[in-house]
This record gives sequence, C-alpha cells and structure tokens, in this order.
Amino acid sequence: MRSWSAQNVPKLPGESIPLRLYDTSAKQVRQTDPGPTARMYVCGITPYDATHLGHANTYHAFDLVGRMWLDAGHEVHYTQNATDVDDPLLERAAQTGVDWRELAEREIELFRGDMEALRILPPREYVGVTEVVDRVAESIVRLSDKGVTYDLDGDVYFSVADAPKFGQVSGYDEDEMTALFAERGGDPDRPGKRHPLDWLLWRAERPGEPAWESRLGRGRPGWHIECTAIALDSLGAGYDVAGGGSDLIFPHHECGASEGHALTGEWPFAKFYTHAGMVALDGEKMSKSRGNLVFVRRLRAEHDPMAVRLVLLAHHYRADWEYVPELTAEAERRLATWRSAVALESGPPAEDLLTRVRERLADDLDTPGALAAIDAWATDALAGGGSDPGAPALVADLADALLGVNLRPSP
Repeated sequence: MRSWSAQNVPKLPGESIPLRLYDTSAKQVRQTDPGPTARMYVCGITPYDATHLGHANTYHAFDLVGRMWLDAGHEVHYTQNATDVDDPLLERAAQTGVDWRELAEREIELFRGDMEALRILPPREYVGVTEVVDRVAESIVRLSDKGVTYDLDGDVYFSVADAPKFGQVSGYDEDEMTALFAERGGDPDRPGKRHPLDWLLWRAERPGEPAWESRLGRGRPGWHIECTAIALDSLGAGYDVAGGGSDLIFPHHECGASEGHALTGEWPFAKFYTHAGMVALDGEKMSKSRGNLVFVRRLRAEHDPMAVRLVLLAHHYRADWEYVPELTAEAERRLATWRSAVALESGPPAEDLLTRVRERLADDLDTPGALAAIDAWATDALAGGGSDPGAPALVADLADALLGVNLRPSP
C-alpha cells in the first residue's frame, strides 16, 4: 500500500541526546538503545471514518520518537498497518450502502492527506491487512503447529493458558482484563471457549462477509495477529518500540506480545510498549463509536495545520486531555509569534536553546517544556535581545527537525 509523502528533515549541529521513553510493560521511563537502524511499529487506523484528533495525537507522538532517532543519526525503519477489513468497517459499509473496499480506500486516502498536512513522517512500509492475509494465515498455522491454538466451530483461538507471559505488558488483573476485553472487541462470553480471555486468530467465513482461502479454511484474520505478523515480517522480533494509543494496551498489545513470544520464543517481542494518551471532547474519550469527534480535515481547513500540530505539542504525549476551541486559538498565536521571531534578521544565540529542546524531548518527549523554551527565545528575540544573524535560521531548523513545525513561509 502506498504511504504518504515525506518532507526533508534538517540536519542540526551539535550533539544529540539519547531518547528516554516510558515503557508500559516496565512501568518506568527507560533509555532507548537502538542499533544503527531504529525499528518501530505503530498500529494503524481501521478506515471506516475520517482521521480525528485522537488519531493525530497518537501518530504525532511516534513521529517525535522517529525525529529524535533521526537527530541521533539512526536510520529509522517505521512500519504501520491499516486494518482495512474488520467488523466496524463492514458494519459502516452496510449502513451506508458503500462497498467496504471503496470505503476503506476513501478513508485511507483522507488519512494520508491529514498526515502530510501535519508533517507526520511516513512509515517505510504502510501495509493494508488485505495485502497480507496469506502471511497472517501462515503465522496462525505456525501457532497451531506449536500447540497454542484450538478450533471452535471453524474459528481458531489462541489459548491464554499457553501464554506464560500474558498480563506482563498491561499489568492488569484478570477481572480488569475481562472487562476491557468485552469492551474492546473481545468475546469473553462466547460458549465453548476454554477461557474467557482466549482471543480470536482466524474467523471462519460467514455469509455476506469477505473471506480468503488459506490452510485454515476460508475466512479472515482476527485483529491482534495482523499486527504481530506484519511487525515480525517487516521488523523482526525484538524491535525497539511498539506504539499506539493507551486503549491498545489491552487487549491488543497484550495479545500481540504473547503471539510474538509463541512465534519466536523471544521476550519481550518489542523492547518498549509505549502509549499515547486519549483526547476527549465534551467529557468523553473521542471515539468513532461515540461519534464525538473533531476531525483533522476540518481543523486544518479552518486553521494552519502547524497550529493544529502545536495543539498536540502543547500536551505531553502520555497525558489524557480534552479538546476545546481555545486551544487552537492559543496555538495560532504561538505560531504567529514564532514565525515573527524567525523572520528577524538576527536574534539571541540559539545554541543553548537547541540543547534545551533536545534535553526536554529526550526526557520522555517533554513537548510542553520544549515549547516553553522556544517561547522564551521568541519573546527575547522580538524584544530586540540579540544580534546573532544565524540564530533565527537555527531556531526554524530545530522547530522543523525536532518538533515537525514549519516556521518558514511557503514557496
């Protein structure tokens, strides 16, 4: 599947600082330690509606991870999927009378446009599940050969009793896992299952649903195994960061980690499980099922996309927060101030500012701290405090390279 266009990332002077990130499974901030190529997988959208601000918050967070690694001189191998066949997509297609493939293609194209406008660096591989059903099915066959699955009326389940590390990503107890499983696409009450938390790997063909031929029979993959198989195929076991929103901690990343362990024998399947916070509107988590959405395409039609990006940057990536229109107005003011400052012929020396921004971002992506540092420089510059002719360009470069904010006028 085609990814989206990338922008050039300026090369910054001076020394980078190693990135420290919160690892959900370890319950602490740890230093990332990638090799020459840093490997990251971020779970993608189910394309049955347009990109909302919660989506943007997640992909923006991991864009910052990639930018910090690029600043440190790593090559970044980033993979993202699109779950372009799944129950919510099929249900929306049936409700609207649109072919599910057409609906998915339309929403994925809108997503690409939103990501480009927000200057989110694209993944090296952008993989639609429908492109790799055969590979996902083969992963399920391998799990079956290892004796960790069972058949239920043609459906294939992973047996949680054969997942010795299950629960170590989330740290949740069984009651909490069971409640979240029911809320987030699981089927704990299905008759015939060996354990309520056993999860679906392969769904046998149902009338009127898309299905593919495989050694498992005709059907389609379950949700969790799709990301596991794609990540293993593109990045290999032990990749650096598995990312997504905090609503993916359980069951998605928990189940995926156990699948990866069973397939490879390696634990952890990813070195870090890192999660972005949820964005709320009117007191409720923004979600397609609730319909309380602020769409990125509407925001960027009404505001400079860089102001939308600054709204995201104003919140720590792990924080839950609520969107109100005043946030965009504040971001527009900040953007105008920064652009006025970097348009000056000279300004206060910016080498210390670059170090400060690197320090803040290296500390678990402290973007509010980074913004505050640039705010102080811009205020000083606009007050006439400095005569370094190279400083405005350096500030524009650091905002671009590390924060993804373009301060220069469009050509």
